[in-house]
Amino acid sequence: MSPLGRPKGEYRSAEHEGAPISPLGRPKSETQSAEHESAPMSAIDIKALGKVAVLMGGSSAEREISLLSGNGVLKALQSQGVDAQAFDPSECDLGELKRDGFARCFVALHGRHGEDGTVQGALELLGIAYTGSGVMASAIAMDKVMTKRVWIAEGLPTPRYLSLAPGDLSNERVRTVPDELGLPLIVKPPHEGSSIGVSKVLGYSQMQDAVRLAARYDSHVLCEEFIDGDEVTCPVLGAGDGAVALPVVRILAPEGAYDYQNKYFTDVVNYVVPSGLPAAEEAQIQAIVLRAYRTLGCRGWGRADLMIRAADRKPFLLEMNTSPGMTSHSLVPMSARAAGISYEQLCLLLLQGATLDA
Repeated sequence: MSPLGRPKGEYRSAEHEGAPISPLGRPKSETQSAEHESAPMSAIDIKALGKVAVLMGGSSAEREISLLSGNGVLKALQSQGVDAQAFDPSECDLGELKRDGFARCFVALHGRHGEDGTVQGALELLGIAYTGSGVMASAIAMDKVMTKRVWIAEGLPTPRYLSLAPGDLSNERVRTVPDELGLPLIVKPPHEGSSIGVSKVLGYSQMQDAVRLAARYDSHVLCEEFIDGDEVTCPVLGAGDGAVALPVVRILAPEGAYDYQNKYFTDVVNYVVPSGLPAAEEAQIQAIVLRAYRTLGCRGWGRADLMIRAADRKPFLLEMNTSPGMTSHSLVPMSARAAGISYEQLCLLLLQGATLDA
Protein backbone atom coordinates (compact mmCIF):
# COMPACT_ATOMS: atom_id res chain seq x y z
CA MET A 1 0.00 0.00 0.00
CA SER A 2 1.14 3.55 -0.60
CA PRO A 3 1.46 5.99 2.33
CA LEU A 4 -1.88 7.50 1.24
CA GLY A 5 -3.63 4.15 1.47
CA ARG A 6 -3.90 3.64 -2.28
CA PRO A 7 -4.24 -0.02 -3.31
CA LYS A 8 -1.59 -1.32 -5.65
CA GLY A 9 -2.59 -2.15 -9.18
CA GLU A 10 -3.86 0.00 -12.01
CA TYR A 11 -4.68 3.03 -9.93
CA ARG A 12 -3.95 6.12 -12.00
CA SER A 13 -4.20 9.61 -10.57
CA ALA A 14 -5.91 12.45 -12.37
CA GLU A 15 -2.77 14.45 -12.97
CA HIS A 16 -1.47 11.82 -15.35
CA GLU A 17 -4.13 12.08 -18.01
CA GLY A 18 -7.27 13.80 -19.19
CA ALA A 19 -8.74 17.16 -18.32
CA PRO A 20 -7.69 19.00 -15.15
CA ILE A 21 -9.89 18.09 -12.22
CA SER A 22 -11.43 20.52 -9.77
CA PRO A 23 -11.53 19.85 -6.01
CA LEU A 24 -15.06 18.55 -6.49
CA GLY A 25 -14.13 16.04 -9.13
CA ARG A 26 -15.24 17.61 -12.42
CA PRO A 27 -13.06 18.85 -15.25
CA LYS A 28 -12.48 22.53 -14.53
CA SER A 29 -14.37 23.62 -17.61
CA GLU A 30 -17.47 21.80 -16.34
CA THR A 31 -17.49 22.62 -12.64
CA GLN A 32 -20.44 24.17 -10.90
CA SER A 33 -20.38 27.81 -9.91
CA ALA A 34 -18.24 28.77 -6.94
CA GLU A 35 -21.13 29.12 -4.52
CA HIS A 36 -21.71 25.35 -4.67
CA GLU A 37 -18.11 24.39 -3.99
CA SER A 38 -16.86 23.54 -0.52
CA ALA A 39 -14.56 25.93 1.28
CA PRO A 40 -10.81 25.35 0.85
CA MET A 41 -9.01 23.65 3.72
CA SER A 42 -7.51 26.95 4.87
CA ALA A 43 -11.04 28.29 5.43
CA ILE A 44 -12.04 25.51 7.83
CA ASP A 45 -11.90 26.66 11.45
CA ILE A 46 -10.64 23.55 13.23
CA LYS A 47 -11.52 24.85 16.70
CA ALA A 48 -15.09 25.60 15.59
CA LEU A 49 -15.58 21.89 14.83
CA GLY A 50 -15.50 21.24 18.57
CA LYS A 51 -15.05 17.89 20.23
CA VAL A 52 -15.62 15.11 17.70
CA ALA A 53 -16.59 11.47 18.20
CA VAL A 54 -15.64 9.07 15.42
CA LEU A 55 -18.33 6.37 15.63
CA MET A 56 -16.83 3.02 14.67
CA GLY A 57 -17.22 -0.69 15.30
CA GLY A 58 -20.85 -1.24 16.19
CA SER A 59 -22.67 -4.56 16.17
CA SER A 60 -23.25 -5.26 12.46
CA ALA A 61 -21.66 -7.94 10.30
CA GLU A 62 -19.42 -5.17 8.97
CA ARG A 63 -17.89 -4.35 12.37
CA GLU A 64 -14.37 -5.31 11.31
CA ILE A 65 -14.47 -2.99 8.29
CA SER A 66 -16.00 -0.19 10.36
CA LEU A 67 -13.08 -0.37 12.78
CA LEU A 68 -10.65 -0.05 9.87
CA SER A 69 -12.59 2.91 8.47
CA GLY A 70 -12.98 4.61 11.83
CA ASN A 71 -9.36 4.33 12.83
CA GLY A 72 -8.29 5.76 9.48
CA VAL A 73 -10.65 8.72 9.89
CA LEU A 74 -9.60 9.24 13.51
CA LYS A 75 -5.92 9.38 12.61
CA ALA A 76 -6.59 11.76 9.71
CA LEU A 77 -8.66 14.17 11.82
CA GLN A 78 -6.18 14.16 14.68
CA SER A 79 -3.36 14.88 12.23
CA GLN A 80 -5.21 18.06 11.25
CA GLY A 81 -5.57 19.23 14.84
CA VAL A 82 -9.17 18.11 15.40
CA ASP A 83 -10.09 17.11 18.95
CA ALA A 84 -11.32 13.69 17.82
CA GLN A 85 -11.87 10.53 19.87
CA ALA A 86 -12.99 6.99 19.05
CA PHE A 87 -16.47 5.93 20.16
CA ASP A 88 -17.85 2.40 19.75
CA PRO A 89 -21.67 2.30 20.19
CA SER A 90 -21.53 -1.42 20.95
CA GLU A 91 -19.37 -0.70 24.00
CA CYS A 92 -20.65 2.73 25.12
CA ASP A 93 -24.13 4.17 25.54
CA LEU A 94 -24.86 6.85 22.97
CA GLY A 95 -26.09 9.09 25.79
CA GLU A 96 -22.46 9.45 26.84
CA LEU A 97 -21.89 11.59 23.74
CA LYS A 98 -24.06 14.33 25.22
CA ARG A 99 -22.69 13.91 28.73
CA ASP A 100 -19.09 14.11 27.52
CA GLY A 101 -19.65 17.25 25.46
CA PHE A 102 -19.21 15.98 21.91
CA ALA A 103 -20.28 18.59 19.36
CA ARG A 104 -20.17 16.43 16.22
CA CYS A 105 -20.03 12.81 15.19
CA PHE A 106 -18.23 11.37 12.19
CA VAL A 107 -20.26 8.26 11.39
CA ALA A 108 -17.81 5.55 10.28
CA LEU A 109 -20.26 2.76 11.10
CA HIS A 110 -21.28 0.35 8.34
CA GLY A 111 -24.38 -1.81 8.10
CA ARG A 112 -27.18 -2.20 10.60
CA HIS A 113 -27.42 -0.03 13.69
CA GLY A 114 -25.10 2.49 12.11
CA GLU A 115 -25.92 3.09 8.46
CA ASP A 116 -29.64 2.34 8.58
CA GLY A 117 -31.04 5.45 10.26
CA THR A 118 -31.06 4.09 13.83
CA VAL A 119 -27.93 5.87 15.06
CA GLN A 120 -28.92 8.92 13.00
CA GLY A 121 -32.26 9.02 14.84
CA ALA A 122 -30.54 8.78 18.21
CA LEU A 123 -28.19 11.63 17.31
CA GLU A 124 -31.19 13.70 16.21
CA LEU A 125 -32.72 13.24 19.68
CA LEU A 126 -29.41 14.12 21.32
CA GLY A 127 -29.04 17.18 19.11
CA ILE A 128 -25.52 16.23 17.98
CA ALA A 129 -24.68 16.95 14.33
CA TYR A 130 -23.42 13.98 12.32
CA THR A 131 -21.90 13.28 8.94
CA GLY A 132 -23.79 11.74 6.06
CA SER A 133 -27.44 11.23 5.29
CA GLY A 134 -30.33 11.75 7.67
CA VAL A 135 -32.75 9.25 9.14
CA MET A 136 -35.05 8.65 6.16
CA ALA A 137 -32.39 8.51 3.44
CA SER A 138 -30.21 6.24 5.55
CA ALA A 139 -33.09 3.86 6.25
CA ILE A 140 -34.22 3.66 2.62
CA ALA A 141 -30.73 3.24 1.17
CA MET A 142 -29.93 0.46 3.64
CA ASP A 143 -32.86 -1.53 2.26
CA LYS A 144 -31.89 -2.53 -1.28
CA VAL A 145 -35.45 -3.57 -2.16
CA MET A 146 -36.96 -0.27 -1.00
CA THR A 147 -34.18 1.60 -2.81
CA LYS A 148 -35.06 -0.22 -6.02
CA ARG A 149 -38.75 0.62 -5.61
CA VAL A 150 -37.95 4.31 -5.25
CA TRP A 151 -35.54 4.32 -8.19
CA ILE A 152 -37.95 2.43 -10.45
CA ALA A 153 -40.74 4.87 -9.53
CA GLU A 154 -38.45 7.70 -10.65
CA GLY A 155 -37.50 5.98 -13.91
CA LEU A 156 -33.92 5.19 -12.87
CA PRO A 157 -32.29 2.02 -14.26
CA THR A 158 -31.74 -0.89 -11.88
CA PRO A 159 -31.64 -4.66 -12.55
CA ARG A 160 -34.90 -6.65 -12.46
CA TYR A 161 -35.44 -8.39 -9.13
CA LEU A 162 -37.55 -10.58 -6.89
CA SER A 163 -37.83 -10.19 -3.13
CA LEU A 164 -38.40 -13.42 -1.23
CA ALA A 165 -40.16 -12.99 2.11
CA PRO A 166 -39.62 -15.51 4.94
CA GLY A 167 -42.68 -17.44 3.78
CA ASP A 168 -41.36 -17.64 0.20
CA LEU A 169 -38.18 -19.61 0.91
CA SER A 170 -39.54 -23.07 0.20
CA ASN A 171 -37.61 -25.25 -2.23
CA GLU A 172 -40.51 -25.10 -4.67
CA ARG A 173 -40.57 -21.28 -4.77
CA VAL A 174 -36.80 -20.87 -4.87
CA ARG A 175 -36.58 -23.30 -7.79
CA THR A 176 -38.76 -21.00 -9.94
CA VAL A 177 -36.66 -17.84 -9.51
CA PRO A 178 -34.31 -18.50 -12.46
CA ASP A 179 -37.38 -18.98 -14.68
CA GLU A 180 -38.36 -15.38 -13.94
CA LEU A 181 -34.96 -13.65 -13.86
CA GLY A 182 -32.86 -15.89 -16.07
CA LEU A 183 -29.35 -17.19 -15.40
CA PRO A 184 -26.91 -16.25 -14.13
CA LEU A 185 -28.42 -14.20 -11.31
CA ILE A 186 -27.34 -12.65 -8.02
CA VAL A 187 -28.69 -13.61 -4.60
CA LYS A 188 -28.03 -11.33 -1.62
CA PRO A 189 -29.36 -10.20 1.77
CA PRO A 190 -31.02 -6.81 1.13
CA HIS A 191 -29.85 -5.20 4.39
CA GLU A 192 -26.14 -6.03 4.31
CA GLY A 193 -23.15 -4.48 2.57
CA SER A 194 -19.53 -5.32 1.71
CA SER A 195 -20.75 -8.26 -0.43
CA ILE A 196 -21.62 -10.21 2.74
CA GLY A 197 -23.88 -13.17 1.95
CA VAL A 198 -23.82 -12.51 -1.81
CA SER A 199 -23.74 -15.35 -4.36
CA LYS A 200 -23.62 -15.52 -8.13
CA VAL A 201 -25.88 -18.37 -9.25
CA LEU A 202 -24.93 -20.06 -12.51
CA GLY A 203 -27.43 -22.91 -12.45
CA TYR A 204 -30.63 -24.17 -10.82
CA SER A 205 -28.67 -26.50 -8.53
CA GLN A 206 -26.96 -23.54 -6.83
CA MET A 207 -30.13 -21.64 -5.93
CA GLN A 208 -30.92 -23.38 -2.64
CA ASP A 209 -27.44 -22.87 -1.19
CA ALA A 210 -27.36 -19.24 -2.32
CA VAL A 211 -30.72 -18.48 -0.69
CA ARG A 212 -29.73 -20.29 2.50
CA LEU A 213 -26.54 -18.21 2.71
CA ALA A 214 -28.38 -14.92 2.22
CA ALA A 215 -31.06 -15.96 4.73
CA ARG A 216 -28.36 -16.35 7.40
CA TYR A 217 -28.01 -12.58 7.37
CA ASP A 218 -31.53 -11.38 6.60
CA SER A 219 -35.16 -12.43 6.97
CA HIS A 220 -35.77 -11.48 3.33
CA VAL A 221 -33.69 -12.50 0.31
CA LEU A 222 -33.10 -10.38 -2.79
CA CYS A 223 -32.71 -12.15 -6.13
CA GLU A 224 -31.44 -9.89 -8.89
CA GLU A 225 -30.88 -10.09 -12.63
CA PHE A 226 -27.16 -10.41 -13.39
CA ILE A 227 -25.76 -7.62 -15.55
CA ASP A 228 -22.75 -8.74 -17.56
CA GLY A 229 -20.29 -5.92 -18.10
CA ASP A 230 -18.06 -3.36 -16.39
CA GLU A 231 -18.38 -2.82 -12.66
CA VAL A 232 -18.00 0.81 -11.59
CA THR A 233 -18.63 3.02 -8.61
CA CYS A 234 -19.19 6.76 -8.32
CA PRO A 235 -19.03 8.82 -5.10
CA VAL A 236 -21.00 11.99 -4.43
CA LEU A 237 -20.25 14.90 -2.08
CA GLY A 238 -22.72 17.53 -0.92
CA ALA A 239 -26.48 17.87 -0.81
CA GLY A 240 -29.36 18.84 -3.10
CA ASP A 241 -28.50 20.99 -6.09
CA GLY A 242 -25.01 21.49 -4.65
CA ALA A 243 -24.17 17.78 -4.74
CA VAL A 244 -21.31 16.87 -7.07
CA ALA A 245 -20.27 13.50 -8.49
CA LEU A 246 -16.60 12.58 -8.12
CA PRO A 247 -14.66 10.64 -10.77
CA VAL A 248 -15.96 7.19 -11.68
CA VAL A 249 -13.80 4.25 -10.56
CA ARG A 250 -13.70 1.12 -12.73
CA ILE A 251 -13.23 -2.12 -10.78
CA LEU A 252 -11.33 -5.03 -12.32
CA ALA A 253 -11.63 -8.09 -10.09
CA PRO A 254 -10.22 -11.55 -10.91
CA GLU A 255 -12.99 -13.50 -12.66
CA GLY A 256 -15.40 -10.81 -11.47
CA ALA A 257 -14.96 -11.90 -7.84
CA TYR A 258 -15.28 -8.53 -6.13
CA ASP A 259 -16.19 -10.19 -2.83
CA TYR A 260 -15.62 -9.37 0.85
CA GLN A 261 -12.11 -10.83 0.93
CA ASN A 262 -10.94 -9.14 -2.28
CA LYS A 263 -12.53 -5.83 -1.33
CA TYR A 264 -10.60 -5.40 1.89
CA PHE A 265 -7.84 -7.92 2.42
CA THR A 266 -6.06 -8.58 -0.87
CA ASP A 267 -4.33 -6.58 -3.60
CA VAL A 268 -5.63 -8.65 -6.51
CA VAL A 269 -8.31 -6.13 -7.54
CA ASN A 270 -7.31 -3.33 -9.91
CA TYR A 271 -8.98 0.05 -9.59
CA VAL A 272 -8.83 2.34 -12.60
CA VAL A 273 -9.34 6.06 -11.99
CA PRO A 274 -9.71 8.03 -14.16
CA SER A 275 -11.93 5.22 -15.37
CA GLY A 276 -10.83 5.19 -19.01
CA LEU A 277 -14.47 5.23 -20.07
CA PRO A 278 -15.50 7.56 -22.90
CA ALA A 279 -16.15 11.05 -21.55
CA ALA A 280 -19.81 10.96 -22.54
CA GLU A 281 -20.30 7.61 -20.82
CA GLU A 282 -18.67 8.79 -17.59
CA ALA A 283 -20.79 11.95 -17.66
CA GLN A 284 -23.93 9.83 -18.13
CA ILE A 285 -23.02 7.67 -15.13
CA GLN A 286 -22.35 10.72 -12.97
CA ALA A 287 -25.69 12.25 -13.97
CA ILE A 288 -27.58 9.04 -13.14
CA VAL A 289 -25.80 8.73 -9.80
CA LEU A 290 -26.63 12.32 -8.88
CA ARG A 291 -30.31 11.68 -9.68
CA ALA A 292 -30.26 8.49 -7.64
CA TYR A 293 -28.59 10.28 -4.70
CA ARG A 294 -31.00 13.21 -4.73
CA THR A 295 -34.05 10.98 -5.22
CA LEU A 296 -33.23 9.14 -1.99
CA GLY A 297 -32.68 12.43 -0.17
CA CYS A 298 -29.03 11.72 0.58
CA ARG A 299 -26.69 14.39 1.86
CA GLY A 300 -23.08 14.83 2.94
CA TRP A 301 -21.66 12.00 0.91
CA GLY A 302 -22.48 8.65 -0.61
CA ARG A 303 -21.32 6.16 -3.20
CA ALA A 304 -23.38 4.40 -5.85
CA ASP A 305 -22.35 1.03 -7.29
CA LEU A 306 -23.31 0.24 -10.88
CA MET A 307 -22.89 -2.27 -13.69
CA ILE A 308 -22.54 -1.19 -17.33
CA ARG A 309 -24.14 -3.80 -19.57
CA ALA A 310 -21.61 -4.90 -22.19
CA ALA A 311 -24.23 -5.48 -24.88
CA ASP A 312 -25.40 -1.87 -25.11
CA ARG A 313 -23.34 0.07 -22.50
CA LYS A 314 -26.45 0.85 -20.46
CA PRO A 315 -25.67 1.58 -16.78
CA PHE A 316 -27.70 -0.08 -14.01
CA LEU A 317 -27.76 1.12 -10.41
CA LEU A 318 -27.13 -1.60 -7.83
CA GLU A 319 -27.14 0.24 -4.51
CA MET A 320 -26.39 3.49 -2.70
CA ASN A 321 -23.99 3.47 0.24
CA THR A 322 -24.67 6.31 2.69
CA SER A 323 -21.72 5.55 4.98
CA PRO A 324 -19.06 4.31 2.54
CA GLY A 325 -15.85 2.63 3.59
CA MET A 326 -12.83 4.73 4.50
CA THR A 327 -10.27 1.93 4.66
CA SER A 328 -7.02 1.75 2.71
CA HIS A 329 -8.87 -0.18 0.00
CA SER A 330 -11.92 2.08 -0.06
CA LEU A 331 -13.21 3.72 -3.20
CA VAL A 332 -14.38 7.16 -2.04
CA PRO A 333 -10.89 8.23 -0.88
CA MET A 334 -9.47 6.84 -4.11
CA SER A 335 -11.88 8.80 -6.28
CA ALA A 336 -11.43 11.93 -4.16
CA ARG A 337 -7.66 11.76 -4.57
CA ALA A 338 -8.12 11.62 -8.34
CA ALA A 339 -10.10 14.85 -7.93
CA GLY A 340 -7.26 16.47 -5.99
CA ILE A 341 -8.68 15.87 -2.49
CA SER A 342 -6.39 14.09 -0.03
CA TYR A 343 -7.70 11.63 2.55
CA GLU A 344 -7.21 14.18 5.31
CA GLN A 345 -8.98 16.91 3.33
CA LEU A 346 -11.87 14.57 2.59
CA CYS A 347 -12.34 13.76 6.27
CA LEU A 348 -12.34 17.45 7.16
CA LEU A 349 -14.83 18.32 4.40
CA LEU A 350 -17.22 15.61 5.55
CA LEU A 351 -16.89 16.64 9.18
CA GLN A 352 -17.46 20.29 8.33
CA GLY A 353 -20.73 19.28 6.65
CA ALA A 354 -22.08 17.45 9.70
CA THR A 355 -25.66 18.52 10.40
CA LEU A 356 -29.09 17.43 11.66
CA ASP A 357 -32.37 16.75 9.87
CA ALA A 358 -34.01 19.40 11.99
